[in-house]
Amino acid sequence: MSAEIEVVVDGRTVLAEGVVGLTLRAADGGDLPSWRPGAHIDVLVGDGLVRQYSLCGDPADSRTWRIGVLKEGPGSTIVHERVRPGDRLTARGPRNNFALEEAPRYVFLAGGIGITPILPMVAAAEAAGAEWRLHYGGRHRSAMAFVDELSPYGDRVEIRPQDEFGLLDLDGILTGTASDTLVYCCGPEPMLAAAEERCAALAPGALRTERFAPKPVTGPDEAFEVELALSGRTLRIEPGCSILETVEKAGVSVLSSCREGTCGTCETPVLDGEPDHRDSVLTEAERADGGFMMICVSRACGHRLVLEL
Repeated sequence: MSAEIEVVVDGRTVLAEGVVGLTLRAADGGDLPSWRPGAHIDVLVGDGLVRQYSLCGDPADSRTWRIGVLKEGPGSTIVHERVRPGDRLTARGPRNNFALEEAPRYVFLAGGIGITPILPMVAAAEAAGAEWRLHYGGRHRSAMAFVDELSPYGDRVEIRPQDEFGLLDLDGILTGTASDTLVYCCGPEPMLAAAEERCAALAPGALRTERFAPKPVTGPDEAFEVELALSGRTLRIEPGCSILETVEKAGVSVLSSCREGTCGTCETPVLDGEPDHRDSVLTEAERADGGFMMICVSRACGHRLVLEL
């Protein structure tokens, strides 16, 4: 369970059109929890809203966190319009569902604000001496954050605003990808879906994605039972009601955040039964293993699950 951390906004910068950067430090002046490239934090932005933001600073800096916030939706609008240096916020985490794994070669694909988790990955790949390239697309150049910060990497970074070059040429980028290459992709859903289609022929697990919005999922919505092994209770999950909602109504406390299967906060061990995974977090291997599930969106393939709750 991720503890809540009081942080202070140490700095605020305009990173691009519609994007601000916040530097956060611990309110008590101490070190912040450590993290690795790909990690994100939850930020309680006010009005009861919780939003997830990727950490895009230096993991070696234990004193500050940096996030980039696109003005999109009520939570980020609060950050843009109300949050200023000196303000206190509550954060949770970090958590990492998009961790950078060791590989000799990488292809990084970023779309818009999807550059935020990719930025420290590029630095880590460079420090490790790996071969890598970054292909970074956006609607237009003025809306693309961190372009200047990426310039020292030279031609290993391809900046492709859509109004100048069109969409990223994923076929050209991914054709001939070596078998020992890992592909990391973060951006809007159409870009992620296209990357998944193009990478289907690569080795299993070669593509790693992170979504800021839930992946479209359909499936049966039938009632089933969930046994809570730690609480000694069995609950009926009705159609149209999630496991998370049902256990909360029963008085069982579960840490959660996005409630749409994108953040991983409500990950719960499965002791028996087969989950119907509907999240946007777990890899195909993790889904096949069936040891964990996101109870905010996922359901049961059969009539019963036993969860470690």
